[in-house]
Amino acid sequence: MERVPALDEPLKKSLGPATAKVMAEALDLHTVGDLLHHYPRRYAERGELTTLSDLPLDEHVTVVAQVADARVLTFNGSKGRGQRLEVTITDGSGRLQLVFFGKGVHKPHKDLLPGTRAMFAGKVSLFNRRLQLAHPSYELLRGDREEAVDVWAGALIPIYPATTKLESWKIAKAVDAVLPGVTDAVDPLPDALREGRGLAELPDALRMIHRPRTKADIAAARERLKWDEAFVLQVALARRRHADTQLPAVPRKPAPDGILGAFDAKLPFTLTDGQLKVSKEIFDDLATDHPMHRLLQGEVGSGKTMVALRAMLAVVDSGGQAAMLAPTEVLAQQHHRSVTEMMGELAEGGMLGGADRATKVVLLTGSMGAAARRQALLDLVTGEAGIVIGTHALIEDKVRFHDLGLVVVDEQHRFGVEQRDALRGKGKQPPHLLVMTATPIPRTVAMTVFGDLETSVLDQLPAGRSPIASHVVPAADKPHFLARAWERVREEVENGHQAYVVCPRIGDEEDRKKAASKAKPAEGDDAEKRPPLAVLDVAEKLRAGPLAGLRIAVLHGRMHPDDKDDVMRRFAAGDLDVLVATTVIEVGVNVPNATAMVITDADRFGVSQLHQLRGRVGRGSAPGLCLLVTEMPEASPARQRLGAVASTLDGFELSRIDLEQRREGDVLGQAQSGVRSSLRVLTVIDDEEVIAAAREEATALVLADPDLTTQPGLRTALDALLDKDREEYLEKG
Repeated sequence: MERVPALDEPLKKSLGPATAKVMAEALDLHTVGDLLHHYPRRYAERGELTTLSDLPLDEHVTVVAQVADARVLTFNGSKGRGQRLEVTITDGSGRLQLVFFGKGVHKPHKDLLPGTRAMFAGKVSLFNRRLQLAHPSYELLRGDREEAVDVWAGALIPIYPATTKLESWKIAKAVDAVLPGVTDAVDPLPDALREGRGLAELPDALRMIHRPRTKADIAAARERLKWDEAFVLQVALARRRHADTQLPAVPRKPAPDGILGAFDAKLPFTLTDGQLKVSKEIFDDLATDHPMHRLLQGEVGSGKTMVALRAMLAVVDSGGQAAMLAPTEVLAQQHHRSVTEMMGELAEGGMLGGADRATKVVLLTGSMGAAARRQALLDLVTGEAGIVIGTHALIEDKVRFHDLGLVVVDEQHRFGVEQRDALRGKGKQPPHLLVMTATPIPRTVAMTVFGDLETSVLDQLPAGRSPIASHVVPAADKPHFLARAWERVREEVENGHQAYVVCPRIGDEEDRKKAASKAKPAEGDDAEKRPPLAVLDVAEKLRAGPLAGLRIAVLHGRMHPDDKDDVMRRFAAGDLDVLVATTVIEVGVNVPNATAMVITDADRFGVSQLHQLRGRVGRGSAPGLCLLVTEMPEASPARQRLGAVASTLDGFELSRIDLEQRREGDVLGQAQSGVRSSLRVLTVIDDEEVIAAAREEATALVLADPDLTTQPGLRTALDALLDKDREEYLEKG
């Protein structure tokens, strides 16, 4: 008998070129292993029906249901008489309509008789405010068809993630064709680990997840396959950490009577215990002879910039330079302003009035004038500037450093790996790396997404930060609530404070074209079909209406940098009452006198983004107010999401909610959206224990055998996990 394919066998060989081509194009499945790791999304029990009431709009679904009735309607189309078959299917509680047109009505009309049970697959759409599937594919589940009896003999019917080109039952048939050949699949888990934890062998786990006889089979299979994902991923990250410890770096220790000591001595406040603890972790790392790789995460306003600045000063003290990479010009300018203000004469190295132990702090952005840019580049190459703060302009080839010792990356998630890597490549030896994020990340996500970084958490807010009250404003249900929101903004301004109004769009010509091309079809909810509110339109309406007489300005990303800077300066100086802006104010903008924020179309923003935005108010002694305006109906998921944001100021709690809603994304690649995930059964929120245990096991294994010479199965699994893109992603980190 011919040897049946193992996991790396191309699908072309086992399924034929035509099916393999569809599998590759529709679902990116190329080998037997790819197909067998495409697990069922859920299982329908024979005789059980699917809940039809909560199907997601615009998604491809597979449902098991029973035909309630079917009727053919004849109508006059533009090309003569036409026919439409309308079939109503039911799950016993909800109903869903299927429609077939033209010549496509005859076969379903014959097959789909009342009482017939079948699997239906198609894209959920809305017609006349009712959910429907147009031209769905279907597979009958009746016992009188030989084929159906064979295919669906098991008690549990697997429902696979499917597409229009490849229905769930076709995937099931393909799995049946290759499943018998997994007996010789190489196991990635070391025997000792698998036996010690009582996990099933890989061939058994694959059989049980695809063709379970009982629910216990599914549970045992998932437990085993979770370990595969967690362990292989943690081994990849452990090897990366191990490789980093082998790199040389210059130890950076602050001088006892240097610039850091002078800076600390003139601070007008005491650092929090959290800031002192995290600073110690960073200073200990900087003093070693291999590069620091540390993630500093903390709540909005927890004082991360202060911690980063002290780290940069420690490096300057040791004769090196520090570079801070910010995602936007507004944020780079803001950081530059706040760093020079905090340092005072210590930031005026080489200038009249500068302190003896001072250094120069330069700004480098893409829009700077030629002369200022030339001077900044000169200050960097000569070492005159100890600190540079800039946007991705820092990465350009022309930028040379005298001795780059530390790279601080602000808002890590905004930067591509290549950008961070290019900046790190500018050191004579690998510089130390500090990555900052104001989006709190649950412990296991940090372990999985940033598993190659040591993590420091700032969870204390500095003294003097005020509470922020948050409320959802349901503009469609209760228009008077919106009117009251604008009154509250007026009251804040009358009390000497300032306010932000945030909109999802800019509203200029370029924006209008985009919005028009994306406008939704006419059916369905009005809030859904209109384009998101825009800065320019909202500012105009507020000037003419509810906020008439107040000093209002706009801020968005397509303004000239000088104009942006001018608006920000005027707002910070108190010369403006209300700033109507896009999310350019999301991070780093610090105006203690701003106490109120109204976020329009708040449902268009993610949870962590709303939390970030809200962090711009309540930064002074007066309490903050954040109003989340939405037109979404009360029962919608969007409203529940906004309710969650309004109910807690705990960023870690919100990041859990956010993650539960969005899924993990590809934790190893750059797609962080949740669509393409290298995690299939492992969920970073629910499987904390597995991830933590896998990290321990992986670290011990890599320490004992960095090249995995004794683990051929694990090496094969790593090669499969780390395709070229992900390998590079990990390499560059």
